[in-house]
Amino acid sequence: MKPVVSLRGASLQFGKRLLWEDLDLDIRPGEFFAVLGPNGSGKTSFLKVLLGLQELQSGRATLGDRPVERGSKLIGYIPQQKSFAPDTPMRARDLVGLGVDGHRWGLRLGKARANRRIDELLELVGASDYAKVPVGQLSGGEQQRLRVAQALATDPKVLLCDEPLLSLDLHHQQAVSALINKQCHAQNSAVVFVTHEINPIIDYVDRVLYLVGGRFRVGTPEEVMTTEVLSELYGSHVEVIHANGRIVVIGLPDATTHHHADVHATVGEVA
Repeated sequence: MKPVVSLRGASLQFGKRLLWEDLDLDIRPGEFFAVLGPNGSGKTSFLKVLLGLQELQSGRATLGDRPVERGSKLIGYIPQQKSFAPDTPMRARDLVGLGVDGHRWGLRLGKARANRRIDELLELVGASDYAKVPVGQLSGGEQQRLRVAQALATDPKVLLCDEPLLSLDLHHQQAVSALINKQCHAQNSAVVFVTHEINPIIDYVDRVLYLVGGRFRVGTPEEVMTTEVLSELYGSHVEVIHANGRIVVIGLPDATTHHHADVHATVGEVA
C-alpha cells in the first residue's frame, strides 16, 4: 500500500540541539503510529514538520505525492486538551463547525449542508446530547470529543494527535482513544499519535517511533519497548516489564524522566 506520509533523510534541530537525523519513515493508510519519548525529544516538533509549521534542517517530508504544506486538506489535527474558560459563549456545535465551514481549511459549504455535517460529526463522537451547551460548561473529556469531531470534518487521510489524552480521566482516555482508532480503521486514515504514555492506546498501536537525545528507533511495540532497546537509546540501563497487556518502564534517567515515570512506576505507567 502506498505511503501517505514519507520522510527521507530527515534531520531536525532545536537551536544547536539535534532532535533527530537521517530519519527514513513511511506511514501507510490505516496505520496507527505512536510517537514516544521524553519531554524535549522532538515529539511535537515531528507533528509540526507534518503540519508544515517546522522546516527540516535536511531531507524531505511528503504527504501523498506532495511536499508537506501548511493547511493541507489531507490532515486533521487534534491538539492537547486545554480547557475553555467557564464563561466561553461558544456552543459545542459552533466549535465543531469551525472545522466544517471553512475557518480551518478553506472549505466553503452552504448553511444547510454545513449543519448536516456538524450533526453527523457530533453523533459520530457521541456529543449530540450537548450540542447546544457552551463549551466552557463541558468536562475536559467532552471538550476533547469535540476536538476529535472538528479534526474529522474534512475526512482527513492523516490524523495528527498531539497528546490528546493529557488531563483526561481513564474513562475519557478510553473513549477518545477508541474514537481515534475507529477513524483509523473505518476511514483507512493514518493516525500519528504523540503521547508520553503508550498504555491507553497499546491495543491499537501498529508501530512506534521512539525519540531520545538525537537517536530513534522504529518498530512494533514488541520490538521497541524492550529493556535492550530503551537502554541503548538512553545510554543507561532501563528496565521494561510487560504485564497483563501493559508496559512498565523503570529507571529512566532523571534528566529525561516524565512527570510520573520513576523507579516506583506501577503497572500502567510508561514513558
